[in-house]
Amino acid sequence: MAHSSSSLPTGTGRSGPRWRQLLACVALLASATVASAAEPATDHPLVGRYEGSVLDAFQSNAYDEVDLIRGPIKYGEKTNPDALKVSGKVSLYYYKLPEGRSLLEVQRNYEASLKAKGFQLKFSCATTDSSCYKKDPDRETPYTDVSALANMIDTPEWPQIGRGRQFISNYFENSGRYVLAQYDGPAGTVYASIALAESTPSKGNFAFVRVVETKAMDTDKIVFVDATAMQKGLAENGRINLYGIHFDLDKDSIKPESQPTLDEIAKLMRSNPQLRVQVVGHTDAQGEEPHNADLSRRRSVSVIAALAKTGVDGRRFTSRGAGSKEPVAPNTSEDGRAKNRRVELMRL
Repeated sequence: MAHSSSSLPTGTGRSGPRWRQLLACVALLASATVASAAEPATDHPLVGRYEGSVLDAFQSNAYDEVDLIRGPIKYGEKTNPDALKVSGKVSLYYYKLPEGRSLLEVQRNYEASLKAKGFQLKFSCATTDSSCYKKDPDRETPYTDVSALANMIDTPEWPQIGRGRQFISNYFENSGRYVLAQYDGPAGTVYASIALAESTPSKGNFAFVRVVETKAMDTDKIVFVDATAMQKGLAENGRINLYGIHFDLDKDSIKPESQPTLDEIAKLMRSNPQLRVQVVGHTDAQGEEPHNADLSRRRSVSVIAALAKTGVDGRRFTSRGAGSKEPVAPNTSEDGRAKNRRVELMRL
């Protein structure tokens, strides 16, 4: 609403127009502040929020590594040796739950929603029945204290954000529940880790949702991968994606600028005489899949032939064409398609 100053009445009391205008301005500023505080992120499309919840805080890292609880933990242990270590895009959501809803009701709703979206439930527990903890053979009474679960959840990657700017473990005062679910989709695996905290009536109850979208790191940011990086990738993961081998459009002929990467593969093989690898060709999803599968297979064979010319025994390689069936990124953008067009080495 826009008015010139000359059109405003001159009332000066609390019931006058100027006072009402001031109140209106304050209300507008307050609403803008609340909106900006509530809009750092929308809910994750695969997980969502419990109806009536309020998003209290949000944080996201494009690529990180985290530990997820996947089974009962040992009470009093500061680290979880049985944790599932995953990496990818990590998003953290803090939700204030509506009043009058039990943690069990919230948990059951999340589980039903996740199942409907294709998730598989991997682990769920509650401190009230001690299912979150391993049985202690030296203790007759099972543990029901919530602090051990809270401390295991409140790992360093959870920032000090939220109401009162406290660690999230401070919200687990009476009881806690936990759910881990896994979704296997065409773009990779997604994990949903949901911790529910029952606090005091003044604080209320909270849901702490962590979503990990596993994906390949942006390796195309560093196109050239040397032999040392290849060896490390094969040793740690059993595979390494290479983006330095280029082909003519829709052909299996290797472009000359691919030679430095081919030389590094040869160097890797010569320094590891017992190593055998599979060379896997990958394409994006453009075109018919039978054509993509054949093209990727022929490109794999071409890479092996080029390596044999460097003196490496061709019998140390096997070839495979994956076509577009093993993407590491969505095929909906050129950036994603570029990530999917790659040559992969897999240790045999």
